Amino acid sequence: MLNTPFTQKHIALGAKMAPFAGYNMPISYSGINDEHAEVRNNAGVFDVSHMGEFILKGENALDLIQRVTSNDAAKLKNGQAQYSCLPNKDGGIVDDLLVYCLEENKSYMLVVNASNIEKDWNWISSFNDKAVEMHNISAKTCLLAVQGPNATKILQPLAAIDIMNLKYYTFTKGVFAGVENVLISATGYTGAGGVEIYFEDKGDDAEKIWEAIFEAGKTAGIKPIGLGARDTLRLEMGFCLYGNDIDDTTSPLEAGLGWITKFTKDFTNKPYFEKQKAEGVTKKLVGFEMLEKGIARHDYEIKDFEGNVIGKVTSGTQSPSLGKAIGLGYVTTAYAAIDSEIYISIRNTLLKAKVVKIPFV
Repeated sequence: MLNTPFTQKHIALGAKMAPFAGYNMPISYSGINDEHAEVRNNAGVFDVSHMGEFILKGENALDLIQRVTSNDAAKLKNGQAQYSCLPNKDGGIVDDLLVYCLEENKSYMLVVNASNIEKDWNWISSFNDKAVEMHNISAKTCLLAVQGPNATKILQPLAAIDIMNLKYYTFTKGVFAGVENVLISATGYTGAGGVEIYFEDKGDDAEKIWEAIFEAGKTAGIKPIGLGARDTLRLEMGFCLYGNDIDDTTSPLEAGLGWITKFTKDFTNKPYFEKQKAEGVTKKLVGFEMLEKGIARHDYEIKDFEGNVIGKVTSGTQSPSLGKAIGLGYVTTAYAAIDSEIYISIRNTLLKAKVVKIPFV
């Protein structure tokens, strides 16, 4: 297994470790519910250095990004980021990603899922027929997500740049904790506010930034957070997880990602998605809450009252914030309306649930 620059920190702090996307990653420290509440109410630090980062440079960099992504990256100005996806040629999704505009029309950073780094690199490279300069900087890039309503207040004293007033999906670069050229972005996967901090892994920079964050947040009670709470936090917001809620077989329109699918430009398999939009999708990703005791898990069947299969669960958990079981799943469009009654098949028993609006919190 691969390690991040912070792996030994996690082990020393007593984290429960497990393999994730080829990395030895912390799943929890004090417990998922405790860590979840810490992020929702205060601030917590996630090591997400396993994520992938690509730099695309040159006069044709934007053209390449426009061809391979569904959203309209031409709208990005310097210091802006955008959520997008890589459509495939079969009506599905190669990956979802973030696009950062480092220098308009010239330089961009793409942030991709850890398990898809090689897959995405090969996919984007296959469209690079105009000699766009591409650099895979994943192995040398550290990424810490400091999330929660008090995150920026805790971190501001460490920054020589204003991070308190960063607008959502914008970023800035500068000196942070004495380290130069740090990119701080008002993004995250929790819906709790906060920032993501990107920097190159060189010398003792990782050690300096980690220690500085926890020293600055000591009196505020900042805590390290594992991937377990990251999953419950993102699920409460209805954020898709690649490999669960979206994959090579699900279209962005089915997944409720029509808002990042812009038909005002050309992109991979655009005619297919235009046709799908015009005709309507046959299944939709919905949020649901359990009305009977039980937790829906990935791949559990969703059925109607008569026991007919109408879909499949993609994600499910006991929501720490709500104290009830929630989930995401694809259902046929006839059952996608809010308050539709559905049943989750759990150990050969049909348990009642209903479709609800997302985010859950």
